[in-house]
Amino acid sequence: MRISEVASTLAEARVLPGLAREIKPRPLSAHDCFAARAEATAAKYPEHTAVIFEGRELNWRELNAFANQYVGALRGSGLKRGETVSVMLENRIEYVALLIALNKLGARAALINTNLTGGPLVHCMSITDSVMCIFGEERLDAIAEVRKDPALAAVSHYLFVPDAGELDCPGWAANLAEEAADEDRENPPETAQMTLGDIALYIFTSGTTGLPKAAVLSNRRYLMTAALSYKAGLRCDEKDCIYLCLPLYHGTGLFLGVGAAICTGATMLIRRKFSASMFLSEVREYGATCFIYIGELCRYLLNTPPQPDDYKNPLGTMMGNGLRPDVWHEFKRRFGVCRVAEFYGSSEGNVGFLNFLNKDCTVGATTLPVALVKYDVDADEILRDSKGHCIRVAPGEPGLLLGKITPMTTFEGYTSKEATEKKILRNVFKKGDAWFNTGDLMKTVDVGFAIGLPHYQFVDRVGDTFRWKSENVSTNEVGEIINQHPQIAFCNVYGVEVPRADGRAGMAALSLAEGVQQLDLDSFSAHVCSQLPAYARPVFLRIQRELDTTGTFKLVKGELRSQGYDLAQVKDPLYVMKPGASKYEPLDEAFAAKIRAGNAGY
Repeated sequence: MRISEVASTLAEARVLPGLAREIKPRPLSAHDCFAARAEATAAKYPEHTAVIFEGRELNWRELNAFANQYVGALRGSGLKRGETVSVMLENRIEYVALLIALNKLGARAALINTNLTGGPLVHCMSITDSVMCIFGEERLDAIAEVRKDPALAAVSHYLFVPDAGELDCPGWAANLAEEAADEDRENPPETAQMTLGDIALYIFTSGTTGLPKAAVLSNRRYLMTAALSYKAGLRCDEKDCIYLCLPLYHGTGLFLGVGAAICTGATMLIRRKFSASMFLSEVREYGATCFIYIGELCRYLLNTPPQPDDYKNPLGTMMGNGLRPDVWHEFKRRFGVCRVAEFYGSSEGNVGFLNFLNKDCTVGATTLPVALVKYDVDADEILRDSKGHCIRVAPGEPGLLLGKITPMTTFEGYTSKEATEKKILRNVFKKGDAWFNTGDLMKTVDVGFAIGLPHYQFVDRVGDTFRWKSENVSTNEVGEIINQHPQIAFCNVYGVEVPRADGRAGMAALSLAEGVQQLDLDSFSAHVCSQLPAYARPVFLRIQRELDTTGTFKLVKGELRSQGYDLAQVKDPLYVMKPGASKYEPLDEAFAAKIRAGNAGY
């Protein structure tokens, strides 16, 4: 692809609009929703394989017809245009067909993290005003536990999607497979009524504070991101096969992988869950040419026993985020990957970067109006000058990434107006300006000639959020749940580095309630495991007599982060939850040494 073609594509996607000043961007087309793109692809490549999953294959005609049958069943259940449906299924063909069907009907799909249970699950279903819940057999227990919660009174219909056939549809739900079996397989008329501005999806993000927030995703943003993937990132077409093992309730797999396939006719090879041991054999068996990744998966793959022919496979291009410099070169060499299209962006943000020039160890460039400003990590605050304005960092210096909000770079925000406003910084460089606060530290890097644009590198998350197991973890949310345990007076949650693991592991400094001499590890472990998904459970615990606070009673995290779980620096009792375990135990020097060596299994 020529630079001019890439520029035009990125201009459409609002990542590099300034690069196309003399290039007239191609319109997105008359297909104003991703379901319409699926219909067009089914018409163009009807017999071409659309999706492969656990030995089952559907071509594009069959996948589109399957989605149409779902449309009939959903319409028959009373679902109307503009209403919201909570969707909770693991990766499988039914999930893709459901999302297409809901988009055809003009409904909004709230994509629920399959790890959630209890209160967080109720919260995600309620804040989107869901009127219906579609859940898989594999998540029956989680939904059954919460369905009678008063906050879910508006959810009038529950639809059950069979999976392995081990559990029957409960009496309080309808079997969607049975409801759809005799429905029309032809395209419905509702699809033509969808517009680019219509809300298509709600993607949940933990944000910087509190419980998950629902980011608003329009058809426009979905299609723009898909175009960015298949034109400038993966550069794929109908002859490609895209390996998808990331959870499709997240934007990375859904937008970059499913979106690219829907728009081009490429084949989707979908895995329920990632398996490092099966990866290479499946890539070879099905001829996967593209891989949607997160950095953690690449690290897992490098930890598998190397074979001399690992590079002999059809995989040539990968697109994703979080590939760290210490993994980047070795991964490309070992597995024979020629192109890494690392990107940076978020479901709700107005900022996007893409490494479309294949420069190593960078998230690429953008001509969107962005700024890196000085940020005090320990104090958890933005630094300002004497006039109250933010201070730009010097080239190569880490700074907080901000994205300017303009008519061309809108911030669609969340379902909550209050949460949306909290992410906006005003009067940043002059009176009246508005910028989106990404909550991420970035820096510019020198990559040589790169069309005159600076390239950027991700540094870390800041504030009350850290990233672990490919999920953003809100320290406030985790802290609120931990504080519910009767033996805990207060807790301070933060992220700490673990060698050879991406992101930061959770650690909680605990102050015990009055009269409690020793933490009941059995009771506390059970509480954490029942109330928090695996990725949000603190890996380390530190018991303190009193928690350090500032003069305004804000918990101090800086020194705690720097000391981490170092037995030489911390004299307080330290505990650890080992990989695969469900109970905390004292951290000893032997296991601490494994952690330091990067051999603990995290």
